Amino acid sequence: MVVLLAVNSGLTDAAGYLTLGGAFSSVMTGNMVLLGLSLGSAAGMLALHAGAAVLAFVCGCAIGTRIAGTARTDDPIWPRAVTRALTLQAAAMAIYAVAWWGAGGRTGPVLQVVLLAVNALALGVQSSAVQRFGVPGLSTTYLTGTLTTVVSRLVSGRPLREIGHSLAILTALIAGAVVGTLIAVHARIWVPAAQLALLGLVVCRVAARDRRLSPAHADGPDGGGRARRETADR
Repeated sequence: MVVLLAVNSGLTDAAGYLTLGGAFSSVMTGNMVLLGLSLGSAAGMLALHAGAAVLAFVCGCAIGTRIAGTARTDDPIWPRAVTRALTLQAAAMAIYAVAWWGAGGRTGPVLQVVLLAVNALALGVQSSAVQRFGVPGLSTTYLTGTLTTVVSRLVSGRPLREIGHSLAILTALIAGAVVGTLIAVHARIWVPAAQLALLGLVVCRVAARDRRLSPAHADGPDGGGRARRETADR
C-alpha cells in the first residue's frame, strides 16, 4: 500500500508540474529552490506557484499529523488513524477533480495556483500520515534520504533484502511520474481519475482488512499486543 502511495506522489508531481504552472506538489526542496530562483529573477508567477505549494504542503502536514498522530509502541501494522488521514487526502483530491473537470482540464493562472495548492495540501497529509508508521526513513514523497540510504547500504555490502522496500518505493515514484507524464500529455482530462483510483484502492483495501480484525486489534490503547495483531494479519 505504501508503494501505491509513492506511485500517487510521482504521478501527482509530474502531472502537476506539466499542467499547473511548473511547480511540484510534494517535492518541497525543489519548490524552495524554485522560489529562490523566481525571486532572484523577478519571475512573479513562478514565485506565486512555488510559494503557494510550500505553504499548502506545510498546512497539509500539520493537518495530517493532527489526524494520524504519532507512532506508538502498541500500534498495529496499519493504524486506523492513517486510513482516516488518507480519506481526507482523497476528499481533497476529489475537490481538485471536480474543479479540474469543471474547467475541462484547461486552467488559467489563478486556477492553476488553487489546484496546485490543493494537490500540495493533499500530499502533505499523505506525507505526515506515513510518519505514523514510525519506520525511520519511510516516506512516499521526499525520497532523497531514501536514495542516500540505499546507496550507503549497497556500498557497505549490506544484503539486498535490507533495501528491497526502499528500492520498491523509489521505483514506484519514478513509475508514477512516467504514468503522470503520459496522462498529462496525451489525456490530461483523466489526471484526477488516476490519482483518485490509486488512493481509493489503498483506502478500500485497508478498510476491508480492518473489517476482518476485531476492534481490539485495530487501534486501541492495548490492541491485544503486537503478536496477536500479527497473527491476525497472517
